Amino acid sequence: MRYQLEDLLALMRVLRDPDQGCPWDIEQHWHSIVPHTIEEAYEVADAIEREAFDELPGELGDLLFQVVYYAQFGAEQGRFDFADIIDTLTRKMIRRHPHVFPEGTLASRRTPGETAEAVEQRQVKHRWEALKADEREARASEPASALDDVPRTLPALSRAQKLSKRAARVGFDWPDTRGVIARIREELEEVEQALQQNDAEHVREEIGDLLFATSNLARAVGADAETCLRGANAKFERRFRFVERALGEQLDQASLEEMERHWQAAKRLEREESLEYKE
Repeated sequence: MRYQLEDLLALMRVLRDPDQGCPWDIEQHWHSIVPHTIEEAYEVADAIEREAFDELPGELGDLLFQVVYYAQFGAEQGRFDFADIIDTLTRKMIRRHPHVFPEGTLASRRTPGETAEAVEQRQVKHRWEALKADEREARASEPASALDDVPRTLPALSRAQKLSKRAARVGFDWPDTRGVIARIREELEEVEQALQQNDAEHVREEIGDLLFATSNLARAVGADAETCLRGANAKFERRFRFVERALGEQLDQASLEEMERHWQAAKRLEREESLEYKE
């Protein structure tokens, strides 16, 4: 027997039952679950990056469980339920893909054998953005902004890249990467000036500007800043663990020069292994 979606929804109702449910689940509310949602999304990304596909069903299940949580909160308060989430999502995707569902229904289809030329792709992207903009404007009580719907709960680096991407769509952008690199150099100089002034608050502000400019460079070259940083984190962790293993119990007494020597050894080893893999 394999459990189905209805079983999962029933399980959540039981967990939240005031008399027979789980005390921890009963105490949860909209805001208490948000950190778990973010964490579960990152665990999905981590499993994919590690290509740990045997772990992925479990991680995706944990992420889905967060959606089930919110659906239960909505149902308890008479706001919406899981069926409303599915209906809203399906209608939105049909509406945003008129090139796939020309009649605006799930049953309609584009002409068989139709090619997706580069021009058509640009038109598709334009329609997608226009439709999203219309949706934002319809929901907003204030005049629509190109920055609407960029979630504030995104990791700061991801949100920085998404904000600049939105601004770039209306022409607020450098023509090429040279402008971005110049801005990064400018921001770094301002960090150095703030450090010389010994103004901690100013230093924090300028470091933020430097990070924002760096996220712009990632966007300009078609890279995801958050993914780049996760890769750098993983690389730092590998190399530092190498240093730890090399020095063992002497780590605490080792000089910075000794640590740097083993760090460089870790880098050389990685390069050699990379070359062997390519061969």
